Amino acid sequence: MITSALFIAVCFLAYANGANDNFKGVATLFGSGTANYRLALSWATLTTLAGSICALFLAQTLIVKFSGKGLAPDELIQSLPFMIAVAGGAGMTVVLATRFGFPISTTHALLGAMAGSTLLATAGDLNPAPLLNNFVLPLLLSPIAALLLAALLHRLQHKLFMFNQPLCLCVEQPESLQFADSPHATMTADLSQLSVDTQAACAERDAGVMLGFDAGRMLNSLHFCSAGAVCFARGLNDTPKIAALLLLAPGFSLQWTIVVVAVAMLLGGVFNARRVAETMSHKIVPITPVQGLSANLTTALLVIFASEFGMPVSTTHVSVGALFGIGLTGGKANTEVITSIALSWLLTLPCAALCSAAIYACYR
Repeated sequence: MITSALFIAVCFLAYANGANDNFKGVATLFGSGTANYRLALSWATLTTLAGSICALFLAQTLIVKFSGKGLAPDELIQSLPFMIAVAGGAGMTVVLATRFGFPISTTHALLGAMAGSTLLATAGDLNPAPLLNNFVLPLLLSPIAALLLAALLHRLQHKLFMFNQPLCLCVEQPESLQFADSPHATMTADLSQLSVDTQAACAERDAGVMLGFDAGRMLNSLHFCSAGAVCFARGLNDTPKIAALLLLAPGFSLQWTIVVVAVAMLLGGVFNARRVAETMSHKIVPITPVQGLSANLTTALLVIFASEFGMPVSTTHVSVGALFGIGLTGGKANTEVITSIALSWLLTLPCAALCSAAIYACYR
C-alpha cells in the first residue's frame, strides 16, 4: 500500500513538472511567432522525451544527489513515508504555481520538500553543508550566469544577423498606382530612399544572404534546434531528480522508473502547459527570433554543462535569467512580471517545506 502511494506521488510530481516546465524551452518559438502553440508544444514534447530517455546514460550523478544523500540521515532517506512526503509536497507546490501561470523550479520545490520533512522528522537536525554546496549555490548562481551569457550572445548575434539594407517599397502592378487629386491632400516623399520592385525581390533583399543561404530560414532553423536543445537538456536534468525518489521502492528498476517519469512529464506538458506558456512567451520580454536563439543557446549550454557535472541547477531559473538578460540589453524587460516571478521563487521553498511536512506528519 505504501509503495503504491509513493508511486502515485512520484507520478503526480512528474506530471506537475511537465505542466510547469515542458514548454519553457520552446517559449521563444511561440513568443517570437516562429511557431504556433501546437507546433511549439509538439516539438517540446518530442525533445523533452528524448532527453528523459538519455538520462539513463548521461545523468547518473543527479540520481544520487536527489536521493537525499547527505542532506538527511540515512535511515530517514530509506524511509518510504519520507519519499512520499517529498514527492507530494513538491508536486503540490508546482501544481499551485502552474495554476497561476508562474514558472517555478521543480528543483527548488524538491529542495524545500526535503528540508521540510527532514526538519520535522529530526526535530530541527538538518545538515546545512550539502544543502548549501550542492543545491543552494547552483540555484543562486545559475540565473546570474544565464543573464550575463545571454546578454553577451545576443550582442554577438545581433551583429551577425543585422543587415543594413535600403528600405524597399513593393508594388505588384506599378502601372495601376494612382494618387488622389484633392486640394486638401498632399503627399511628399524622399524618393531617393525608396525603390519599387516585386514582393519576391523585396523579400529576398530583406532576408539577407549568408554564404549563399537565406539568412531568415537559417535563423529559424537554428532557433528550432536551440529550442529543442533546451527541452532535451531539461529532460536530461529533471528526470533523474524525480526518478531518484522511487529508487528505494521495491519492484521498480531504474529503466522502468525513468520511462514512467518521462511519460508522466509528457502528459503534464500536453494537457496543462498553456498558462506558463503565456507567461514565458509573452509577458517577460518581447521576443524576436534572434533574441530567442540567444536565450535558448544560453539555457541549453548551462543546463547540459550542469547535468554533466552533477549540479542540480534549475532550468526555470536559467531560462528566465536568459530572457531577463536579453530584455535588459534591449531595454524592454517587464520588471513587474520579473518581480512577481522572483517572489514566486522565494515562496517555493517554504511552501514545499510546509506541504511536505504536513504529508510526512500524516504518514509518521
